[in-house]
Amino acid sequence: QVQLVESGGGLVQAGGSLRLSCAASGSIFSANAVGWFRQAPGKQRELVARITSGGSPIYAGSVKGRFTISRDNAKNTVYLQMNSLKPEDTAVYYCNAELRRIGELRYTDYWGQGTQVTVSS
Repeated sequence: QVQLVESGGGLVQAGGSLRLSCAASGSIFSANAVGWFRQAPGKQRELVARITSGGSPIYAGSVKGRFTISRDNAKNTVYLQMNSLKPEDTAVYYCNAELRRIGELRYTDYWGQGTQVTVSS
């Protein structure tokens, strides 16, 4: 079994910061790209940031310059540092990872359960 567990969400005032973490556990052989998505009420899930196994990040235009994604391969953990938060950043944030399990040859997409981020004005 593979699990992705997010933490670090919460309530913050506009202009504040939060740091999300997502730790993968289980019989993991390797991780390919990992990232964060978010879904606000009544909206589709959207990509926030993604980082390749080589460490190259991409960001949604709405968060570029404010959010930073990073990963610690030794800990199977990905982080999302969110600064200068805005009310429109309010959403459930989901961790996503392409993982290869021990004994398998292909990568599979896994999702975390989501963590709520609420930014008050």
